[in-house]
Amino acid sequence: MSHNVPARFARYIGIDYSGAKTADASLPGLRIYQAEGDTPPREVLPPPSARRKYWSRRGVFNWLSKQLAVGPPTIIGIDHGFSFPLAYFERYALAPNWPDFLADFQAHWPTDQDEITVEKIRRSASDGLANRSGSARWRRLCEQRTKAKSVFHFDVPGSVAKSTHAGLPWLRRLREQFPSSLHFWPFDGWLPPAGHSVITEIYPSLWSHALPRADRTPDQQDAYAVATWLQVTDQQGLLPEYFQPLLSPSEAEMAGIEGWILGVK
Repeated sequence: MSHNVPARFARYIGIDYSGAKTADASLPGLRIYQAEGDTPPREVLPPPSARRKYWSRRGVFNWLSKQLAVGPPTIIGIDHGFSFPLAYFERYALAPNWPDFLADFQAHWPTDQDEITVEKIRRSASDGLANRSGSARWRRLCEQRTKAKSVFHFDVPGSVAKSTHAGLPWLRRLREQFPSSLHFWPFDGWLPPAGHSVITEIYPSLWSHALPRADRTPDQQDAYAVATWLQVTDQQGLLPEYFQPLLSPSEAEMAGIEGWILGVK
């Protein structure tokens, strides 16, 4: 690793997300890996519990909140969509504003509430809850560049639709809790201020197959790959290049609303 450019972060967190079941359900597909400094990433396990063997989404939110409240500058990569295609904003006459989008989304998809699941809302369109939906044909610019699936492409292998619809309300909660110290990339700006913690959307498939699998499950491997890439890229002084991908002015404006996948130049 190069030490000519100082690392921007002291800690690197990769999260392989899951949109299954409820916010309090124990989910084997929800995994966290963390690296500090030069130390290789290690899995972070949930607190011991007689009821839960694995992380829940609420548990991940609570853990992240504690880490961000006391920890050093940290970069977090999560593998679900952080926003929706422009076609969604246009269909529902939404202002091209990410905080307002999060508030509108949570009003229609309150997946952080007790006993609410993505599937329950999808099935209950008749009661007015799910009147914010989109087409699987709609893809964000970053999804087109990576050949990733649409955030509305449900019920297929490799889909991030369910995890995106389950995860967005927790992003809003984190934003409310850390309004000035946590930088949501790229919505708060393409180049995060020095000393701030950063949370980004990640696509683990960019790297997970290139790393030795060892005895990790696919979900563990994805979280491990994210933490590893963030650590190595930062310590090589290359993160600023990825924070500012090569986009035309119109593409950058679009990505500032739709979001972007860190690691895609």
